[in-house]
Amino acid sequence: MFSARSLFQEIVDNDASYRLFCSIAASGEAQGGWENGRIAALLPDSQRALAPKVARHGADEDKHGRIFNALLRKRGLTPVEVPAATDYTMLLERRGIGLAHDRLRRDEPLSERDIVTYLAHSRVTEQRAAEQMVLLRRYFGDHPEVGRAVRMICHDEENHLAYCHEELLRLAGAGHGRAIQRTLRECALAEIAVHRDVSLAVMARMGRILGWSRARSALLRAGIAALYGYERLFGWRRMVSLAMPERQNALGGPATAAPEFA
Repeated sequence: MFSARSLFQEIVDNDASYRLFCSIAASGEAQGGWENGRIAALLPDSQRALAPKVARHGADEDKHGRIFNALLRKRGLTPVEVPAATDYTMLLERRGIGLAHDRLRRDEPLSERDIVTYLAHSRVTEQRAAEQMVLLRRYFGDHPEVGRAVRMICHDEENHLAYCHEELLRLAGAGHGRAIQRTLRECALAEIAVHRDVSLAVMARMGRILGWSRARSALLRAGIAALYGYERLFGWRRMVSLAMPERQNALGGPATAAPEFA
């Protein structure tokens, strides 16, 4: 029987699977960095006070992308092209979740409703990111090759999630409560479907690289389907609740620099 720890260890130990894993992660973080950078530049006058925090969010995402690329370089590897079926960010956009890249490329100020959309989308996706990084930190926080990166990214993702809670509660208090709850629910239901599809696509590619048996691949697919079933019935609710976080003003300071991985 395999576990999350043994599965990830197998991926890390093989250059080809590690290369794909880091490439997918780096690409997603770079997209998030660009999106937040554009949003910071396009904030409406009523939300300009958010600009430093949105910019900090983007800088953190850029940093994470650089960290994953640095992990590749440390092993003498280069990024590979990310398969379309594993592109989490773009698959969400195709479902109408978040602010479309075409909208962000236009030099037109966003509306307050756009900011609700942005923060609700971020609250849902940062929930996923924070949970995944907590899992990796539990199993690989002390790993000699990836442990430092995992710890730093986990800390940042928890900050991002806290920031989303705090700012959405602020906007709810300003009269956007119904729009926030409606948007959160739409985002959560779309995200769990995209997460399932991306997980299946990633595991299929990892299985081919690592030579998994049909039985093992089928078991993984069944596990992904079971998680989706749970989230579709009950689990999505954890993505739509709002509570004032212990880490208030989590993005109030400057972004920390990416460490060197010599």
